[in-house]
Amino acid sequence: MASVCFYFQVHQPFRLRRFSIFDRGADYFDNPVNQELLRKVAAKCYLPTNAVLLELVERHAGRFKVAFSLSGLVIEQFQRFVPEVLDSFRRLAETGAVEFLAETYYHSLAFLYSREEFVAQVGLHRQLIQRLFGQTPAVLRNTELIYNNELGKVAAELGYRAVLCEGADHLLGFRSPTFLYTPPGVPRLKLLLKNYRLSDDIAFRFSNRNWPEYPLTAEKFARWVQQVNGNGYVVNLFLDYETFGEHQWVETGIFDFLRHLPEAVFKLPDNDFKTPGECAAAYETSGEYDVPHMISWADTERDLSAWLGNAMQSNALHELYRLEPRVKERGDEALLHDWRRLQTSDHFYYMCTKHFADGDVHKYFNPYDSPYDAFINFMNVLDNLRGRLGRSAAG
Repeated sequence: MASVCFYFQVHQPFRLRRFSIFDRGADYFDNPVNQELLRKVAAKCYLPTNAVLLELVERHAGRFKVAFSLSGLVIEQFQRFVPEVLDSFRRLAETGAVEFLAETYYHSLAFLYSREEFVAQVGLHRQLIQRLFGQTPAVLRNTELIYNNELGKVAAELGYRAVLCEGADHLLGFRSPTFLYTPPGVPRLKLLLKNYRLSDDIAFRFSNRNWPEYPLTAEKFARWVQQVNGNGYVVNLFLDYETFGEHQWVETGIFDFLRHLPEAVFKLPDNDFKTPGECAAAYETSGEYDVPHMISWADTERDLSAWLGNAMQSNALHELYRLEPRVKERGDEALLHDWRRLQTSDHFYYMCTKHFADGDVHKYFNPYDSPYDAFINFMNVLDNLRGRLGRSAAG
């Protein structure tokens, strides 16, 4: 038995407007740009892909299943700018074949800086998913699959059944991401590891005509899935949802591939689709996955260097989280919401100075001309927020 576990990340940040040290208002976010980008991605990806998924769930009588994590911020933007997208996610939820995972509401790096803030954001996100989709998430996925052993312990303490994380070669050694694992000392929590090779075949290599396996057909991919039988239980395909229609344009044939994949998988014996929660319930673990240091699914290094690789990023994050006690003492909901929206990982990703293999990735949806522009703009906003704190204290 090989179960295909499709998980999609759905997230868009509230991008900052150009903000100078002379700005006196507290309007930090570029809503015209955010609206324009969200409508563009909705038309190219969210709406057509949701329609394809709904078609596949209905055609296969619920046997085709997928999972999503939708950040609280992308949901807020759906509600404001493209409510029809949120309606399409609700229709998927109503099929019973779609699982919604827990994450930080603000798609933040809070776990690295404040456990209290991390727990609060996960709680806010859980309440949102319950209210919108009628599900209580049982599986946690931290921002960008950032994970270590300590996060596994916290997830178990919060009552989650499983956590998604990267299947890193240097940690797995000879073992395979097609099995489930547990963190050291936390036997009740199960870890589902991303199969980055097969995930990246779809996300990055699908339209690469120089790739030896081009073109990738549903039948070929299903045969790769079939090879897992006897050497594992799951094929964890963890992808950015924008893979469909945005990163891989419709002209590449990505939607045709998706439409034909379930049938190709079902044609081969003993294969099925399961959500992460179903995989955790169905399969036993095969040992411990020891992650003493932080990993993520980002870039070739699978570490935190996309967000913490230079002094600008470290300084911006340190100064941001240093304000936490003062922000929370104020009891000002608008101020708290703005501070939390500044935690979104994208703001620090835009400051990344990495190049080479990952350079083009860091340019995607980036509103800045350089990492230095991103840093200066962010710090101008943060200085304004710090000033609001001072004025609030004086009042």
